[in-house]
Amino acid sequence: MKLRLSRLTVLALALLSFAASPARAAGAARAPNIVFFLIDDWGWTDAACFGSKLYETPNIDRLASQGMKFTDAYAACTVCSPTRAATMTGKYPARLHITDWIAGHNRPFAKLKIPAWTLQLPLEETTIAEALKARGYTTGLFGKWHLGGEAFYPEHQGFDVNVGGCDRGQPGAYFPPYGIVNIKDERPGEFLSDRLTRDAISFIEANREKPFFLYFPHYAVHTPLAGKPEVIEKYRKKLEGGTYNQTNPIYAALVESIDDSVGAVMKRLAELKLDDNTIIILTGDNGGLSGTVNAQGWRPGPTRNDPLRLGKGSAYEGGVRVPLVVKWPGVTAAGSVCATPVTSVDYFPTLLEDATAAPAKGIDGESIVPLLKGGDRLSRDAIYWHYPHYHPGSATPYSAIRAGDWKLIHFFEDDHVELYNLKTDLGEKADVAATNPKLVADLRTRLNAWRTSVGAQLPTPNPAYDPAKEFAGEGNEGKAGGKKAKKK
Repeated sequence: MKLRLSRLTVLALALLSFAASPARAAGAARAPNIVFFLIDDWGWTDAACFGSKLYETPNIDRLASQGMKFTDAYAACTVCSPTRAATMTGKYPARLHITDWIAGHNRPFAKLKIPAWTLQLPLEETTIAEALKARGYTTGLFGKWHLGGEAFYPEHQGFDVNVGGCDRGQPGAYFPPYGIVNIKDERPGEFLSDRLTRDAISFIEANREKPFFLYFPHYAVHTPLAGKPEVIEKYRKKLEGGTYNQTNPIYAALVESIDDSVGAVMKRLAELKLDDNTIIILTGDNGGLSGTVNAQGWRPGPTRNDPLRLGKGSAYEGGVRVPLVVKWPGVTAAGSVCATPVTSVDYFPTLLEDATAAPAKGIDGESIVPLLKGGDRLSRDAIYWHYPHYHPGSATPYSAIRAGDWKLIHFFEDDHVELYNLKTDLGEKADVAATNPKLVADLRTRLNAWRTSVGAQLPTPNPAYDPAKEFAGEGNEGKAGGKKAKKK
């Protein structure tokens, strides 16, 4: 039997909180439907309502005008799989020991040796889908899973329907053949974002009479870059007529495919008269891909996250700050904006527990319902990251803490720290660690205590360290080692 006492406890707490949930308090006739869009590699400014001058996202902008936009939302990690695991469980990647994208990078001659981390979401973990099923929801996933091999696919983790969710981190192509093992009946010329949207809408239609959880983790806007030819051409012409910080027309077309998807889902919900009882969450799994570095130097990526520093795979804001929009009828005020920091582990308790309830044991997130109702603070005083790995986006093993306006990053290779005031220095240009020794000491103490509390795995000195080979990039291609959980 898959469930154990700890999991049953979580499910019981979810059921007990159901009657007092915010949607029930708002007078909803039934439990609210939930649509959760998770966009792959979606940078903080990759939508017009978040600052892009190039990308056209009228449907996402409309969603933001109907709900709440978060300016300081974060992914749980600078890469995808850990954030996805955190979203599913409400637990920090460090606690789960899922700390890199699966299967990670191999850096055999780097200064530090990475720990033996976990290469799948263990079946013992209670997912948000399993907890919602205990409330009577029908659950469906449409898109990217990337949390382990076949024995750990979504259908073994609480999802009644799985279209596209497998061990792949990206599609083979956005036009058929997609190269995704569980999408069989491909239509010639159908763009992948459209295909997934068509199936998602069918799921909504089939389950309109009962509560449903639609988890929609798009493969876009991850590479390989692709777009519909006519949309790419539109952006090429647009780029000819002006100066823009973001300059890739193919990426722009890929972003637009996501906006089309959001619009199509919103339209069908309205047609079925479900929109007034449907929560919609739209966010990203890590920062936009601004570039990578290898032995040949820096290679620019398809987007930019300015004014944030760097992007996917980095320790800085560009790697972890993401867009977030929440529309919760009867709870969120239309067009509202929240600047309180929130992160991926918060979605589980937000959707499954009453705002006044204590979090279930082992859950790291905090319900953000008080913020959705117009509040400006949560009970916690910090959020954390832990990435004991190397990444071509520039990251070396690090941990970080954000407390108030302050962010401290601890780099493991040489044990140095950097300190930034995000209120006055959003681009993390001025490291002020040297002039704030007491604050640095306090934040380091808190970060160390947090790592201990979640059982974070630490990198260790690498006996094979060879600076010359590491600089040359020898052996850096391929997959990193880790530990595989046993089937249960």
